[in-house]
Amino acid sequence: MTVIRLRGVVVVLGRYPALAGADLDVEARQTVLVQGPNGAGKSTLLRLCAGLHPLRAGTAEVLGCDLGAERPAVRGRVGLLGHDTALYDDLTVTENLELWARAARLPVAEVPEALDRLGLESRLRSVPVGRLSAGQRRRTALAAIALRRPELWLLDEPHAGLDRPARRIVDELIVEAAASGATVVLSSHEPGRAAGLAARTVTMTGGTVTADAA
Repeated sequence: MTVIRLRGVVVVLGRYPALAGADLDVEARQTVLVQGPNGAGKSTLLRLCAGLHPLRAGTAEVLGCDLGAERPAVRGRVGLLGHDTALYDDLTVTENLELWARAARLPVAEVPEALDRLGLESRLRSVPVGRLSAGQRRRTALAAIALRRPELWLLDEPHAGLDRPARRIVDELIVEAAASGATVVLSSHEPGRAAGLAARTVTMTGGTVTADAA
């Protein structure tokens, strides 16, 4: 099954074509690393696949949904870790995950396990997210994705801002997600950091896929 199928995709942000004719296929259960310099279009590619950017041209299908007409339909089936963690600053760590659990119709009783998995200590769980460090916020956002167990994981620089123990946890989480049958696409401008996690590497330059190594 093809989970992501992009053909000639153009996405314009402001007046700038952040994707300029990108083509990409990702099959089910693959873990794919998207590498390239800053500004290559990696973040826009992931946000497009999460249903957050409209197409200007081309065709895009994610999890069988036509992103030209069905963008909202895909959003509940993917987990996106972006530069914006999509957390509520005035809610505590636990409250944020309970909110995600209810939205996904999951038992809130599963929240502590997800927080444990990301190494979020008990002392942090009653702290408003707005008071967390960047690394702690990122762990919380990853815990929310792990809680939901989406079909497609879209991870934009998942190791950014994390210390070495937290990076190991993220590596383990990616491996576990793939082993459970999920498809994982992660981006990095430090390919050496993530290359061991992916069976396939895609290189982006100037808003297009310029190389694809199986």
